[in-house]
Amino acid sequence: MGKLFYRAIGSAVGVLGGLAATAIFHRIWRVAADEAEAPSATDPRRSWPEILIHAAIDGAIFAVVRAVLDRSIATAARELTGTGSGEGAEGATAAEAERAA
Repeated sequence: MGKLFYRAIGSAVGVLGGLAATAIFHRIWRVAADEAEAPSATDPRRSWPEILIHAAIDGAIFAVVRAVLDRSIATAARELTGTGSGEGAEGATAAEAERAA
């Protein structure tokens, strides 16, 4: 039951997290680059460094949002179901360490 709960909630939150990460990135890009639109990798007017900076910032934001959401969902699933996210003994050890902290 815990694994099914984790997967169902994880999928829904993952989609919302992707939308949130995109919104966060666009807001940061508007402020940092003083441009309304982020560059497209296929735009011939954009330089390689600009495209790579865009990709690095976008990827970093997405990874941080995903890590925060994954950790939050795993913690909530453990608290609600009393079991881990289906990751075996490592999940139980992590749950014990988190409760002790």
